[in-house]
Amino acid sequence: MKLAARPAAWIVWGVVAFFFINLFGLVGSVIVSSFGKQWFDTWLPSGFTGQWYGEAWKDFGLLPVLVTTLEVSALVVGISVLVGVPASYVLARRSFPGRRVLYLLFLLPILMPPITYGIPLATVLYKYGFAGHMTGVVLANLVPSVPFVILTMTPFIEQIDPAIERAARMCGAGTRQVFVRILAPLLVPGMLAASILVLVRTVGMFELTFLTAGPDSTTLVVALYNSMSAAGIRAQQAVDAMAVIYTGTMLVLLVLALRLVNPTQLVARVKEEDPA
Repeated sequence: MKLAARPAAWIVWGVVAFFFINLFGLVGSVIVSSFGKQWFDTWLPSGFTGQWYGEAWKDFGLLPVLVTTLEVSALVVGISVLVGVPASYVLARRSFPGRRVLYLLFLLPILMPPITYGIPLATVLYKYGFAGHMTGVVLANLVPSVPFVILTMTPFIEQIDPAIERAARMCGAGTRQVFVRILAPLLVPGMLAASILVLVRTVGMFELTFLTAGPDSTTLVVALYNSMSAAGIRAQQAVDAMAVIYTGTMLVLLVLALRLVNPTQLVARVKEEDPA
């Protein structure tokens, strides 16, 4: 049995190794190119320099782009949490007709490719004057971000024993006191997890941001695309330097997310039935 399973295991590990070797090779070539002076038919560039990062920072105006990216991400995270947490609480604590259908509707923007609903969404936003600046970018990114918070927070809230809330109400606590003093401290880890995941998703969201962004609301990923597709002569090393800056930003956010997000918070706890 082990001998029969061993060839399949070798194939799986070979495919995984092939994938990561190619991934590291592609990323490594971009990093080396971003520091190279000239690179034609040799294994390594003829020389190394860090001037391309300075040129990318200056030519592409990365400082306002980074500021805009942080502003959009902060607004999307804040609004998503404010809207998504109460909705998650209702879905986790209340049983009503159509609850599963409503939950499925919330998940559709996550399951569907953003471009499928991004074009009609951008059309509506342009029609009413929201697109072309930061308001349109934030509204467009809220469409998948709020469901993402609901997907994260609903199983997290289900893990909290409702008896804690009932005990607080029996002691005379009102709805506001129950939420502020009882639920809020318990929900902080889940809210932090949802916020980090939404932040990573918003910074990396290209389709919705590209369709609704204007000159003053361009985020880092859209600026990277514009630098690659813009007309004119531009040094490839400068574009590679900008790509490394974007990849490094995303890597920092992903590492932060993995440090703060507990995977068990994203899975509903299986409730054990009372043997009595």
